[in-house]
Amino acid sequence: MNTSVFENYESEVRSYCRHFPTVFQQAIGSDFIDENGKKYIDFFCGAGAVNYGHNNPQIKQKLIDYLQNDGIIHALDMYTVPKREFIETFEEKILKPRGLDYKIMFPGPTGTNANEAALKLVRKVKKRQNVFSLMGAFHGMTLGSLSLTTDKISRRGAGTALENVTFIPAPYMFPELDTVAYMQRLIDDDHSGVEKPAALFIETIQAEGGIRVFEVEWLQRVRKFCDDNDILLVVDDVQVGCCRSGEFFSFERAGIQPDVVTMSKSIGGYGMPLAITLFKPELDIWKPGEHNGTFRGNQLAFVAAKAGLEYMLENKVEEQSLAKGEIVKAFIEKEILPLDARLELRGRGLIWGIEFGNIPVQGLADKVEERCFKYGLIIEGAGRKNSVVKLMPPLVISEEELVEGMNIIKQSVQEILSEI
Repeated sequence: MNTSVFENYESEVRSYCRHFPTVFQQAIGSDFIDENGKKYIDFFCGAGAVNYGHNNPQIKQKLIDYLQNDGIIHALDMYTVPKREFIETFEEKILKPRGLDYKIMFPGPTGTNANEAALKLVRKVKKRQNVFSLMGAFHGMTLGSLSLTTDKISRRGAGTALENVTFIPAPYMFPELDTVAYMQRLIDDDHSGVEKPAALFIETIQAEGGIRVFEVEWLQRVRKFCDDNDILLVVDDVQVGCCRSGEFFSFERAGIQPDVVTMSKSIGGYGMPLAITLFKPELDIWKPGEHNGTFRGNQLAFVAAKAGLEYMLENKVEEQSLAKGEIVKAFIEKEILPLDARLELRGRGLIWGIEFGNIPVQGLADKVEERCFKYGLIIEGAGRKNSVVKLMPPLVISEEELVEGMNIIKQSVQEILSEI
């Protein structure tokens, strides 16, 4: 297998390929196939970008038909049929049934672009520079989004100061600390040294932070805190939206409505690049062209996104996510956690994490992920010191393949624990 062209010419910044050292050629459903014909079950899911499976045939056919009919591919933010059809579908099938009223903005086609737009907008609306973000957060790698992100390696890559963000301890970090009361004290105390923020940015489930699921009560209190203090609430649903946590939007379980919602990854339907920033209509104070990008509103992605929403609804993917999540939870609690009492499980829907950080041996999760790859499972890590093995398969994975993948994890964990 020839990988020399990558090693010789591709930048050292490459990362995932170092964990999965093979050359992939095909991807079908929940499987990758490398150029030697070896199959790998996918518990990585393009970091959450292919929730409806690789090369989903229903979505693929819509793309083929569009291309064969010479559909427009590039149109900046001009009016097009695919954009109209996506907006109509999203409005009528997703927002209105949930009682949500949001304007839709199409920034550049990645999650960090959606968060950059949100960051600009909240500061513009509130005329304040500071924002609050949570420790353990990941919101993107461009400078604005990176200023909201907390892991040291990512931040060091900026090469410049990252300013105007106050980091708040996440509620799981200090159980004895009331983080909502802490934020209230920061803005009330004239000696806190902290400026009142324009917004609070959160993920309702911190994915890269270690699969940390925030409690419903905490989310509801945060919504009230923002309302009481004229602060905008921004929910980053880039990774845990599109049914990943069960419901289409991850905040639905708390019965709250954020002021701004950012989405990307699986909103593109087929792994196609697309991002959206949703915000309440009264916040839409943009001037034309004030935030733009050459590839905002990818036309093929609009086709795939509409088809993806239709597939999601027709196949009850929300229900699939929650039901299969219960299979994952039951299997890990019965088969894997008993292997060592120090292991922990966290998650919801079809995003789960097995925490190895309580075992005082460095790099255990990394070793498990490497062993899983050897046995034909693609899985990544998350959390502090990458101590969490993160399960995130396509939402449409069969129950049989889901269990097959978890058996590979079990075998890998058994072997690694026996070696320490």
